[in-house]
Amino acid sequence: MEVCDASPYLLRAAKFHGQPSDVTCPVCRKEPLTLVSWVYGEELKHAAGSARTADELGRMSNLYEEFTVYVVEVCRTCSWNHLVQSYVLGTRGLKTQKPRRRTAAE
Repeated sequence: MEVCDASPYLLRAAKFHGQPSDVTCPVCRKEPLTLVSWVYGEELKHAAGSARTADELGRMSNLYEEFTVYVVEVCRTCSWNHLVQSYVLGTRGLKTQKPRRRTAAE
């Protein structure tokens, strides 16, 4: 049970923001794991370090230039958790840059 150390915040996030998976908990084998997506990035300011749903991630990816998403699987029964994946979202590199103004000398 030493590996079953999910914080209360992670368990609440799993309840309200999580996405059910098809994978059964490898520790207690009582229920399917829940996937929780956490967002981090300087541009997010107060939203950094919070759990987000898939719909929210889609909206955020159009609003911010770059942020990282960490997906954690968690068992709401025994509190086992594990980082599954991380990836970057945002508009960086997608927007066409406005042409830079030039001086008459250029």
